[in-house]
Amino acid sequence: MTDSVNRDANRALRARFDEVYGQYQQLRSGLDELQARLAELRVTERSADGQVTATVDARGELISVELDSSIYRDRDPRALSGKITATVRRAATGATAATQELVSAYLPAGPRAADFLRTGDFGALLGRADTLLRRSE
Repeated sequence: MTDSVNRDANRALRARFDEVYGQYQQLRSGLDELQARLAELRVTERSADGQVTATVDARGELISVELDSSIYRDRDPRALSGKITATVRRAATGATAATQELVSAYLPAGPRAADFLRTGDFGALLGRADTLLRRSE
């Protein structure tokens, strides 16, 4: 009876391992594509009056700011500064949302995924899983 229970438990553990390992392999294979898509991701926002256009990358880092020539009519540097800041912030917020949406299709839920979204460090994301799988092989 004990042998039967042990075999059943081993089969269940092996099935679970195979499932987790399959998910891991799928995640690993999709990372190249994910990295490329994140490298290409750009979010552009325009101020309501069209005077300021800001473009950021997947991390929300500023790539460019374009100013329409109509800014010279207003001659209010404080207002222009606020408009630039607000436009860049909206672009960065949009980049965060776009990145999370894109990444969520590739990453398992959990704290390592959240850390990846903050740092972009693929090594930290999969480091522990790589170590565990190397031990089990």
